[in-house]
Order: sequence, then structure tokens, then C-alpha cells
Amino acid sequence: MTDKSFDVVGLLPALLRYARALVREPADAEELVHETLVRAYERRGSYDDRRALRPWLFSILHNQFVDGHRRRQMEEKAVETMAAETMAAAPAPLPVDADTRVQLCQIHQAFTRLPEAQRAALHLVAVEGLSYQEAAEALGIPVGTLMSRLSRARASLREFDLAAAPASRPAPSSSVPLKLVRGSNGEK
Repeated sequence: MTDKSFDVVGLLPALLRYARALVREPADAEELVHETLVRAYERRGSYDDRRALRPWLFSILHNQFVDGHRRRQMEEKAVETMAAETMAAAPAPLPVDADTRVQLCQIHQAFTRLPEAQRAALHLVAVEGLSYQEAAEALGIPVGTLMSRLSRARASLREFDLAAAPASRPAPSSSVPLKLVRGSNGEK
């Protein structure tokens, strides 16, 4: 195999077009092409230069897309399972009015939209009650990284809170107040 037979530069526009057709988001398409090229170079030894390079790369790109899609589905299912288990293990809920139920549902949705790393850090500290040190050890990251992820997660949830509850809307008088969850060092 010669290096000329493995020249992917000319195929980048076509790979990017196909990736955009699959994922529709430009940044995600670029990431998919990047993953494809990494995989192609990792498997470069298995490439038969008697075959056309373009279909081989399209095949890798497609497989990367399918693998990513399956991985996201499994992650979503794991989050749903975790939520169902959490709800089943939770104490009987306090009676709440419809506005509070809607707000709790929105908070849950905002939580599930957090990036996985932030969601994991916030869950371990806020829900499971682990100290920062324990949570960092469980995630295999430094405490500073954990604190950064917590800060970003909390900021995202605060932005959601500000966007979801405009100041012009009066708070329902009969609602149950939401509990502020603090980390082990007393931070919000």
C-alpha cells in the first residue's frame, strides 16, 4: 500500500457532507468525520488498496454514526432507568399543586440535559450525598475538576430557573418550596 492510495484530504468535503446529512449539526458532523479519520488511520493496515478508498471511509463513517447512536440510546435508557429507580426508592411525595409538578418536571428535564460529566458529578454530591473527595474518587477525577463540573452544572440549572420563572409571574402560595441542595462543604 502506498501513501498515495490512502490520501483522505480530497475526500474530506464528501465525508463532511455525508456526516451533515446524518447528524444535521455542523459541530457534530465535524466530530463524526474526525472520529472516522481516527478509526481509518487506526485500521489503515487492514485497508486493501485494490478497493476504492471513498466507500471504505463512508462505511467507517456510517458505522461510527450507528455506534454513536446506539451509545446515546443506551445512555438515555440508563438515565431513564436511574430516574425510575430513584422515584421507586424515594419516600412518598408530598402533595403538590400542578404548578409545582410542572416545575419539578422541568427541573428533571434540565438535569437530564446536562452533559454526562456534570450530571454524574451533581448526582453524586447532591442526590447521593457524597463529599467532594468521595465523588471525585468515584469519578476518577481531581477534586478541582469535580468542583468545576458542579459549578457549571449548578450555573446551568440556575439559568434554567431564571428562564423558567420570570419575575412577573407570582409564586404560587400553596406550593411546596424546593429544597436547596448544598455540597459537603456548604456551597450551593
